[in-house]
Amino acid sequence: MTAVATNQLLDRVRDRLSQSSTDPTPATVAAAIRAEAGGVLGDSDMLATLRLLQTELTGVGPLDPLLSDPATADVLVTGPDAVWVDRGRGLQRSDVTFADDAAVRRLAQRLALSAGRRLDDAQPWVDGRLPGVGNTDFGVRLHAVLAPIAHGGTCLSLRVLRPATQGLAALVSSGAIPRDAHELLLRIVSARLAFLVVGGTGAGKTTLLAALLAQVDRGERIVCVEDAAELAPQHPHVVRLVARAPNIEGVGEVTVRDLVRQALRMRPDRIVVGEVRGAEVVDLLTALNTGHDGGAGTVHANSPEEVPARLEALAALGGMDRAALHSQLAAAVQVVLHVHRRADGSRRLVEIGLVRQNAHGFVNIEPAWRPDCDAPAASALTVLLDRRSAL
Repeated sequence: MTAVATNQLLDRVRDRLSQSSTDPTPATVAAAIRAEAGGVLGDSDMLATLRLLQTELTGVGPLDPLLSDPATADVLVTGPDAVWVDRGRGLQRSDVTFADDAAVRRLAQRLALSAGRRLDDAQPWVDGRLPGVGNTDFGVRLHAVLAPIAHGGTCLSLRVLRPATQGLAALVSSGAIPRDAHELLLRIVSARLAFLVVGGTGAGKTTLLAALLAQVDRGERIVCVEDAAELAPQHPHVVRLVARAPNIEGVGEVTVRDLVRQALRMRPDRIVVGEVRGAEVVDLLTALNTGHDGGAGTVHANSPEEVPARLEALAALGGMDRAALHSQLAAAVQVVLHVHRRADGSRRLVEIGLVRQNAHGFVNIEPAWRPDCDAPAASALTVLLDRRSAL
């Protein structure tokens, strides 16, 4: 068969399969090919067409080998012949290609449907979660944008959600936590200081947070609230609440803010927000100021100094003004932990900051520990730890 004839056949088969309410199986795909080919396909053409459609219509299509790799963290498609993969050493171009942008678009739309979302010209972007995809029980976070919003063609971003279960000792052994910071981190957890882990994308914030939560006293109850399930601390009493986006009809949404409020009613010893990224910062700070010591969360920020401004912007979404935010922050959070991802892909704790309120009522983050150099707030953190440990 010619390429044109083959493409026309594939389009007819896709149309036939799209009319079914069930997911395609090898048997239904083969039956659709026979029906649309009208008996003119030979055995070799039949097998080739079946393999092509199985790859395109099941799982994550041509991206399956990349997402099945245990080392893969992200797969990014920016064009039919531009598929990138991050295996912890930065982005690398893969050998995977698509026939054309229409093939990328079809995959993005099918994955959106699997996530219970809508993706079409009227709704040209989608954010969702794909359970049972990739080499992890946690699934894959999906984001896609269609052309012409994405100028060069359909853009597809897939992040593998792996449980953050590495222990503190393993992070010390790998060099992610310098040995002189290890004991300080243990004291911060034991003294029930509230802390935020900050850093850029992929810096290891969730990994460090999970490792620290594993050090919490076994008699305490931890309630974790997340937008996407990633935290899996090695602790015997963890309750995990995961937000839910609205379904394809636009109903059923459960926000992180909703869940933080529910967490308050669940007799928590420590409340943890996996990633503070919106108005839920208001409820988290309120919770930490109502007797729930030792809470924690992560925040996207490039340095500890940027944290107050970042939280100001998030608090504004919840109707909290700047002065109120700084007042709440000073009372609720004591420590900021900054992690950084290096050019070679390695991650490392680079600073422990102390939350201090100045004479004008605004919060500053002062260095209390840095590797191989002096930190002006080191003695103040020691005094705070000694005082809290004595309670």
